[in-house]
Formats: sequence, C-alpha cells, structure tokens
Amino acid sequence: MTVSPLLEIEGVSKRFGRKIALRDVSVSLFPGECLGLLGANGAGKTTLLRTMATLARPTRGSVRAFGVDAWQERKQVRARLGVVAHQPYIYPELTCLENLRFFGAMFGLDRLDERVAATLERVGLAARAADQAGTLSRGLLQRLNLARAILHEPGVLILDEPDTGLDVAGRDVLSLIIDGQVQTGGSVVLTTHALEYALERSTRIVTLSDGRVAMDAERGAVDVADVRGVMDTESSLVSR
Repeated sequence: MTVSPLLEIEGVSKRFGRKIALRDVSVSLFPGECLGLLGANGAGKTTLLRTMATLARPTRGSVRAFGVDAWQERKQVRARLGVVAHQPYIYPELTCLENLRFFGAMFGLDRLDERVAATLERVGLAARAADQAGTLSRGLLQRLNLARAILHEPGVLILDEPDTGLDVAGRDVLSLIIDGQVQTGGSVVLTTHALEYALERSTRIVTLSDGRVAMDAERGAVDVADVRGVMDTESSLVSR
C-alpha cells in the first residue's frame, strides 16, 4: 500500500525583493519520519520551515499538507501542525498553566484541564504550573514553548532550533518528544546547529545550500563530515 506524505513541498522558490532564499526546493515528509533539515546560516532553513508552516507564502511552487493545498486550507492545516520557532509565542504575564489553557481553548480542545496537566508533566513543568512564564529561565521557557506545540497532538512538528537554551535534562525532554511523535506515526522537521544531535534523532537528512537541496539521504548514508562539507561550501559562497 502506498503511503501518502504528510507534507509535500514541490518546486518551491521564495524571493524577498532581490534576494532569493529558496530555489526550486522539493521535499516530502512521510509518517514516522524525523527529517533533519541542516545547512549553514543563510542557507534557507528557516524560510523553508516557515513555508511548511504556512507562515511564508512561496513565490513559486506548491505546498500540500495532509492531502490538501496548504494555502487554500490554512486554518485546517495549522490546526494539525505544532511549531516551535525562534519567537516563543508565550505570554510572559500568564502562568504556565494559563498559557496552555489559552492555546488549548484556541484549538477547541476537549478535556482541556487533563491535557494541560499531562503536557506540563511531559515537559517537566508540573511543579512550575502556577509560575508566570516571564519568570522562567531561557531553558524552562523553551520547555513551555514545546508544551504549547504538542498540546493539541499535531500530526507534524516543525522545530526550528528547539534545543536553544536547553540543558541536558531539557534536551532529554526534547528527545522523548521527537521520538514519541515518530513512534506514533506523526512526523518531525528539525533544524539545529548540533549536527551530532540531528544525526542521532533524525531518520532522514536534508541539507540546504544557497537555497537549494544539496543532500537528501537516509540517516545511515551520511555522517557529520558529509554535512559539514556541504555547510563549508555554503559558507564559502556566502563569504564571496
């Protein structure tokens, strides 16, 4: 039986004025995959993630998610995506509990109090539920950001450097979230500067260079040296 991709990026290019951020990128994401999206700064990773998350409209090409056109059905698609971006989308004046209740209400989740309690426990914030988000350390705030992204049990998690600010325990929480998403038939797209971590967690590696796909391979077919080779090439292009 043919398995349909959860996300399909087909021939996508993205231009910001005279700058071309993505050049004819095609990537598919299937159930049970963790796709490690790697590349040097400026390679186009964040732009591609924003395109996947329907936060940036491509200049050319198509984006399909869960079998529908992602731009025509943005509301439906966004309800099935969990996104961790550089901007945490957390309200600092609200408690951890209140933040998750707010986002859960936006998604119209049932059993909301039960879901919130279970999610705070999952990210190790149950004891900090009544603390204002603005009082949390950078690492704990990132845990809350992860909790927000998984609260509604999304089909696809889009994680842009989710390990930023996390200590060893926080990294373990992140790993359990990624592994759990994959094991239950969901999918993950992960960017990180920690190449070893990406290779450890991912089932597939896609590397961007100058806005193009330079590598798309199963995890076992590449190593850190292969990825660094692509990134070094990208860095030399940027420095010219």
